[in-house]
Amino acid sequence: MSELRDHADHVLSVVESGSAAARSRLAASWRRSLVRHGVDPAADKGPERLSATELDHLLQSNDGFVRSATPRVDSLYALVQQSGFAVLLTDAQGVVLQHRVSDGDADVFAKWGLWSGVNWSEEAEGTNGIGTCLEERCRVTIHREDHFMARNTGLSCMDAPIFGPEGQLLGALDVSSARSDQTQGFNQLISAMVEQTASQIEVDYFRATYQKARIIYVGDAGKEGALLAVDGDDLVVGATRLARAALGLPSEGSLRPIPAVDVLGRPKESPKGFEGAERAAVVRALSRAEGNVSAAAKALGIGRATLYRRMKRLGISEKTH
Repeated sequence: MSELRDHADHVLSVVESGSAAARSRLAASWRRSLVRHGVDPAADKGPERLSATELDHLLQSNDGFVRSATPRVDSLYALVQQSGFAVLLTDAQGVVLQHRVSDGDADVFAKWGLWSGVNWSEEAEGTNGIGTCLEERCRVTIHREDHFMARNTGLSCMDAPIFGPEGQLLGALDVSSARSDQTQGFNQLISAMVEQTASQIEVDYFRATYQKARIIYVGDAGKEGALLAVDGDDLVVGATRLARAALGLPSEGSLRPIPAVDVLGRPKESPKGFEGAERAAVVRALSRAEGNVSAAAKALGIGRATLYRRMKRLGISEKTH
């Protein structure tokens, strides 16, 4: 009990002081935990848990998200299970939807609350990997004494947020360890893996949501999560969070269908208006017909002679395909 009290006293002294440490990002989370949420850092009560019925309802309401995430959660766990980690997937409120732990570690992790149905929001547990990640909407590592509540200081938690097809916060992906020899360097490696997996989940869920659309990568090649969904009329109907940021689209919410050319831009010399649309249609038809004018005319529903006249007017040769 003295260790709990010592950590709690340290947290309170940092929050109440005017030092540089009190102005740090971690201390800001400690202050939220204390002032906004009224969490007692010395409390020794167990974590909040949903009933089986409540968890079942929560899983049903997050069914699409969970189905898209499950293969990636399994793959991540396969990489870290031999090192004694737990892998958790949560909803946007910090409630664990899925957990992956080894049979040998199950009792230990269940006692810690690293289990499905447990609430790890900052409001419930103070500063912790899941809750702070969701609060700040960015990747975080909360290592042992970084935790607000003294009873959680045996944990090291690496987390990344997961955003949905409309840019909304869906939940967090967490890898946690209760090993006393866990190092900060190893935490950094695991944290990078968690962030990458969270990004992959976003891509998978986006693709599942827009199965009938054409998916286009935008922005830097390294940002694989920057995707647009384009329908058969070349209208952008969906965009991931990274794509929205890259293209200046609304950060969250459903998108009003926008012509893809308005989002992605067009060459300066490209004609606009009806003439531009007509030229694009003719060029696409010729390309699909591999330069065969008769086949292209048939695809466009016009006569061969009519197509030749339009090609001449638009400055398109038979080799423009």
